[in-house]
Amino acid sequence: MTPLARIIAARIRAEGPMPLDEYMRLCLMHPQHGYYSTRDPFGAQGDFTTAPEISQMFGELVGLAIAQAWLDQGAPAPFTLAELGPGRGTLMADVLRATARVPGFRQAATVALVEASPHLRLVQRQRLGEVLHLDSAADLPQAPLFLIANEFFDALPIRQVQRTAQGWAERMVTLDAAGGLALALGAPQPLPVEGPEGEIRESCPEGAAIMATVAGRIASHGGAAIIIDYGTWDGRGDSLQALRAHAYDDPLAHPGDADLTAHVDFAPLAAAAIRAGALASPPEPQGPWLQALGIEARAARLAAAGDAGAAEALDRLTAPARMGHLFKAMAVWTKDSPPPPGFRPLPLRDGPAPQDRSGPAGAGPAT
Repeated sequence: MTPLARIIAARIRAEGPMPLDEYMRLCLMHPQHGYYSTRDPFGAQGDFTTAPEISQMFGELVGLAIAQAWLDQGAPAPFTLAELGPGRGTLMADVLRATARVPGFRQAATVALVEASPHLRLVQRQRLGEVLHLDSAADLPQAPLFLIANEFFDALPIRQVQRTAQGWAERMVTLDAAGGLALALGAPQPLPVEGPEGEIRESCPEGAAIMATVAGRIASHGGAAIIIDYGTWDGRGDSLQALRAHAYDDPLAHPGDADLTAHVDFAPLAAAAIRAGALASPPEPQGPWLQALGIEARAARLAAAGDAGAAEALDRLTAPARMGHLFKAMAVWTKDSPPPPGFRPLPLRDGPAPQDRSGPAGAGPAT
């Protein structure tokens, strides 16, 4: 058992089965043993590699898209340039470099990073210099907000319910006969949704709450947000997974030593943004979105300048069998302004405004 596994097991023995979101929160953010609290998990030496670590092209195009949204809204000054979960600061560094030639952009921007990990805050300061570090999205300044989030929502704690013959039951973390961590079902509870026996649905109440906060700032003060993550529009099933040393792991096997993530359901995020008074786009596959922003021309220029890895990076970021289809980009923006480049408003043909789908009591929308 890992040190954190022993702590979790002791809590379960004392208090009973633990909801899955509480388990995930401890695994990722426990002050002494949490995954993000104790290490730099990014890149070849970490457990996973994100798009900004693959190529500068990703951050450059995201930055220029945000800058264009700023220009389209009249170049408000001052404004907040924010990122949720910035990792090493690679994406923000590329955004700042790419937007340096946009007149007035850098001068008007206050860079704000929403980061809970003390270790990663140090890494970000080393890379970016003095920035405004915030504990949560609720601390974002009351000002025009232009925000990016790459692989942030997938790391937020989720809850799961499973359909049984007696109704929906929440999946909990408990102990098996040998004292190891195991999944079990709680007591059945009534939920106003149907589903076949055995079906699993997930909810991420924290994600919807954060989106509501961000969209509320945008609706009140102007701005836009670009969210990139892997997931679906209306996903169902068990998507919880663990990554350890660039390989999949059992989510219960190494608490605190493996990254835990789940696929993002974009529909509740869009619903939260719309309820907060902003506009939202449907999720666009990352590959076509980056192509619409000009990544192929940028890769050709880098290759001509001697970047031997540009072609491979282009393929990795845009090919459907790699990151181009599973990863999606979604935008939120203020009413009475055009969407950020590469996005379109949520159209009626995609169905009515996305609705929250019932999940466990107090757990918000379910997927």
